[in-house]
Amino acid sequence: MTETQVRAPNPAETGPRGDLCIRTLAMPADTNANGDIFGGWLLSQMDLGGGVFASKIAQSRTVTVAIDAMNFRKAVYVGDLVSVHANLVRVGRTSITVHLEAWVVRRKEMQSILVTDGNFTYVSIDDDGRPQPVRPDGAPIAT
Repeated sequence: MTETQVRAPNPAETGPRGDLCIRTLAMPADTNANGDIFGGWLLSQMDLGGGVFASKIAQSRTVTVAIDAMNFRKAVYVGDLVSVHANLVRVGRTSITVHLEAWVVRRKEMQSILVTDGNFTYVSIDDDGRPQPVRPDGAPIAT
């Protein structure tokens, strides 16, 4: 790359983006038989954090309806401090799409490492579990 070329910032180089939704410690109970953290455990932490974020925007209950474009970039190890950050992608009539990033800080290190990211879609639901519209300002519309 020459000095005149410009490249888009790499999220792995810039650090976590968006609202911190959840922070937890990867524990031995979260591992597979090889001692590695299950991808499913990490996915569930991202879904928990994204659900908190989406519910805050919808100001109602939300349910996960889709997970798209998941990128498992690096392994997570026992003892890693896992943080999930959320950015709003779009608000539809009843749905909210959120880009989630999972970052870790490894033991005896200070730098955050991007380990996983993806887009999660949640639907705002009423007390009976039926989809309900979300206003553009994020508040649910009374039906």
